[in-house]
Amino acid sequence: MSTLRTDNDTWDIASSVGATAVMVAAARAAETDRPDPLIRDPYAKILVADAGTGAWEFMLDDAFMAKIADTDAEIAAMFQHMGNYQAVRTHFFDDFFAEAADAGIRQVVILASGLDSRAFRLPWPAGTTVYEIDQPKVLEYKAATLARHGVAPSADRREVAVDLRQDWPAALVKAGFDVETPTAWLAEGLLMYLPADAQDRLFTQVTELSAPGSRVAAETMGIHAEDRRERMRERFASLTAQFGVQPMDITELTYEDPDRADVAVWLAEHGWRSGALSSNDEMRRLGRFVEIADSDGQSFSTFVTGERV
Repeated sequence: MSTLRTDNDTWDIASSVGATAVMVAAARAAETDRPDPLIRDPYAKILVADAGTGAWEFMLDDAFMAKIADTDAEIAAMFQHMGNYQAVRTHFFDDFFAEAADAGIRQVVILASGLDSRAFRLPWPAGTTVYEIDQPKVLEYKAATLARHGVAPSADRREVAVDLRQDWPAALVKAGFDVETPTAWLAEGLLMYLPADAQDRLFTQVTELSAPGSRVAAETMGIHAEDRRERMRERFASLTAQFGVQPMDITELTYEDPDRADVAVWLAEHGWRSGALSSNDEMRRLGRFVEIADSDGQSFSTFVTGERV
């Protein structure tokens, strides 16, 4: 259970869960700058640059990362693994949307969209509508920042400024969502910030809104031993002491609920054909797996997909 979360907490782009969106955008920006990128996000660096200073800046500083490697090779490997994971995750869900578009789906919903730039950077077919659901201040920041840089969406992008703990289905329908039209849903970087019962409620609502032929993709996290989590905190404290940088500890924002449903199983039991893929397996397939110490042999996450029958 998170010690920093409450049932009615809120955030902007610089605080709480909102700040994790900047960290993820920084990872996409770093990946885009590689000579062999898995994904290209030309807008990630813009979104990070306008977010102010923060711990995410080290992800874009090659000299700083070299210092870390000289000081603690295991921490350096962990950061490399994290960056590679973000690239692989983005690549997987980009492919999910491409396959949904090829199947004729023209209605897309990105849950807790954060600084996701897919509505701007993916080549959506004509007639595609992309609904982005998130906290009002997060959506305001993204729209204003990209507009200031002359960036326009590549689909009909519609903001749904509502907390997912509120009546977001009503807000989505009010924004023009058609419950009779097949939809491609994405829950990326979301479920770990929800208690188990809220996760079940979310997928129940998604199912109720999904016409036959709809598709869903989600990133799900495993439960990690508390002693391992504590060792990670100690490593972050050491990094802070040596370099004055405070890496974001997302364990302070997430819910480690042992009763959380397995999403692939839940979907299969509620009218979806589902599948699951270990993130480690996908990282190995794409040549981006980095062995890190103290991993318990576990994948960081599982990528789950489903199709409504």
